[in-house]
Amino acid sequence: MTLHIDTPLIESQPLSRTLNRRVLLKMDALQPPGSFKIRGIGYACEEHAKRGKRRFVSSSGGNAGIAVAYAGRALSVPVIVVVPHSTGERAKELIRMQGADVIVHGATWQEANAFAREQTRPDDAFIHPFDDPLLWHGHASMIDEVVRAGAKFDAVVLSVGGGGLMAGAIEGLRRNGLNDVPVVAVETEGASSLAQSVRAGKRIELPGITSVATSLGAKQVCEQAFALTQTHPVECVVVTDAQAVDASRRFVDDHRVLVEPACGASVALAYRPTEVLQRFETVLIIVCGGAGTTIEQLEHWQREMA
Repeated sequence: MTLHIDTPLIESQPLSRTLNRRVLLKMDALQPPGSFKIRGIGYACEEHAKRGKRRFVSSSGGNAGIAVAYAGRALSVPVIVVVPHSTGERAKELIRMQGADVIVHGATWQEANAFAREQTRPDDAFIHPFDDPLLWHGHASMIDEVVRAGAKFDAVVLSVGGGGLMAGAIEGLRRNGLNDVPVVAVETEGASSLAQSVRAGKRIELPGITSVATSLGAKQVCEQAFALTQTHPVECVVVTDAQAVDASRRFVDDHRVLVEPACGASVALAYRPTEVLQRFETVLIIVCGGAGTTIEQLEHWQREMA
């Protein structure tokens, strides 16, 4: 029994028609806490609980914190989540709804993360939002499910924030013998730490995050994500905030599921004729989800960016 659920794999008629390619959607937005994060975080929390840890401490801009809080409630382990001041009220409310304590500290996730580490006692488990092999191992289960369903695909499209989802997806591809299947890694302008690192040939740190896709707001990707760009076929694509927001809004109408712009960034590649996807026959898009955005917010951003 896992803390995550097997999520639907669907063929998207609207996106397949728009892209003129077969588009499969792995619907991880339907995980109980609202995003793929529960796969890796749930697995990590279960492992730490087995090792006798008495409390979970995490840092998050939103979705990871919600997942840790959900896991803690399910495992009857108390949780503290440190969030930066930039975290929205809705995300904080969703974390508290799961019974966790929320501490607001620092202007950025990096500052919140440093403070969370300082709060971690010897009998606590620190749950990193993206940089932990336990997380990658858990996230890889989404590829296991797609393969188990018998689906054939020749590319995976996913969003990159800190790089945990990408690291997990590539682990999943490799353990299913799909080493040659390329990953299209999508970021938004203002949060493109992976694309800029690949361009520079070294892992760089952004001076700040200026994108509305705050779930992609890691100023530096984890070492594992950057290292994988050297050993696995990874193609970086950067979209605008407006494209990510527009894709999220259209996705609601087409699939009746609300996702954050951080997820909309990936979906955006299928809503416009994207050259990078033209050489593939069947594209698997990880609909990673995100619980911190409302339909009103999406419409507000759309009006602002029009």
